[in-house]
Amino acid sequence: MSADRDPAVAALGSPLVVAIDGPSGSGKSSVSRAVAGRLGVAYLDTGAMYRAATWWCLRRGVDLTDADSVSRAVRVMPLVMGIDPAAPGVHVDGTDVSEAIRTTEISTAVSAVATNLDVRSELRRLQRAAIDAEREPGSFSGGRGIVAEGRDITTVVAPDADARILLTASEEARLARRALDVHGEAGEAAVAATRDQVLRRDRDDSAVSQFHVAADGVVTVDSSDLDYEQTIQAVLDVIEQVAGRPQGADPAR
Repeated sequence: MSADRDPAVAALGSPLVVAIDGPSGSGKSSVSRAVAGRLGVAYLDTGAMYRAATWWCLRRGVDLTDADSVSRAVRVMPLVMGIDPAAPGVHVDGTDVSEAIRTTEISTAVSAVATNLDVRSELRRLQRAAIDAEREPGSFSGGRGIVAEGRDITTVVAPDADARILLTASEEARLARRALDVHGEAGEAAVAATRDQVLRRDRDDSAVSQFHVAADGVVTVDSSDLDYEQTIQAVLDVIEQVAGRPQGADPAR
């Protein structure tokens, strides 16, 4: 994607930083990516960074219960995060791990890494650096800004973002979405197979970050009864209302 060709970009003016938090299955990754594309800005999937760190540790034979070993491994992890919303790849030590980090193996193990406070400190440092870089003219977005999403972006990583949004949904809706994503259907068996993974991840991560209730100044968007396009529009509406910026225009409209 070239942000220079997006008709919505010229109206943005100064760099726009959008922070989006939410629980598993809320749709934050797909929606944030789409919003970034429509605004012509960069996109940062911070959850993928924790998954990449988990992949790196497992491939190096690091015991995930050994917090010190995990944090040492993550500090030297050669991570390159793609920030193009059209193709946000993830590379570790030159290997494209975009698909590998979405496997059940990683989903089951990631909480052990994501709840490591030293790891969180290191990855937050990288996240802030990525956000700050997109305020500069020589960046991917040309200084237009970024949409960053994850667990504690609105409160810890980018509390000064122009728009801060908590994207949430009912447990039923979140489980159905994740089952559809992982198993290709959202029947009773698929939802049951996904339940532990989703709820346990949220429970574990809630010990180190708050993403179920909006903090002061954070706007909640409940997507329980919204489809994908409606959720994207709801987020764009918040950005316009809160940040005083015009919505991105979908070229297909």
